[in-house]
Amino acid sequence: MTEKRITAATATPELRELYDEAFPAEERIPWRDLLQLVGTMPLDFTAYYHDNQLLGFTIVYPRPTFNWFWYFAVRPQLRGMGHGQRILSRLIERYSSGTSILDMESPSQPSPNQPVRQRRHRFYLRNGFRDTGVGRSFQGIDYTIMIIGPGTFTMHDYDTIIAELHAKWNP
Repeated sequence: MTEKRITAATATPELRELYDEAFPAEERIPWRDLLQLVGTMPLDFTAYYHDNQLLGFTIVYPRPTFNWFWYFAVRPQLRGMGHGQRILSRLIERYSSGTSILDMESPSQPSPNQPVRQRRHRFYLRNGFRDTGVGRSFQGIDYTIMIIGPGTFTMHDYDTIIAELHAKWNP
């Protein structure tokens, strides 16, 4: 598996297609705005390839107190084949010197995709993440925050990271 750092100038239509497919509209920042953030914030936007075929991508916001694993997507036709596991393992290793968090759709909220949410939750638990007990609702979707590494994560921490995002982008 090879990695490629993505900038606004190197983002491809294929990456945008995966972004639009992998995340519901209410969870996505408009693509143009996301690329603007990649240029103005210290975001680590990485695409993963095998034999020049796009496997997936991640976007991480590295911060002094914790890293936010913001977006993580694998192409639909390649899911369940271990690619997500390999990508997440690389991400965990890259950021192993600190604490990392991610937010995901709550596995306990009734929804049409609840089984998918539950599988995703188990996937993160198997990979060393734990629930923080912190959650937030946004546009009718409940999110749970998961953490890997030392320390804790509070609602204040969540509010801080959202404020940092909104200082650069306000919908």
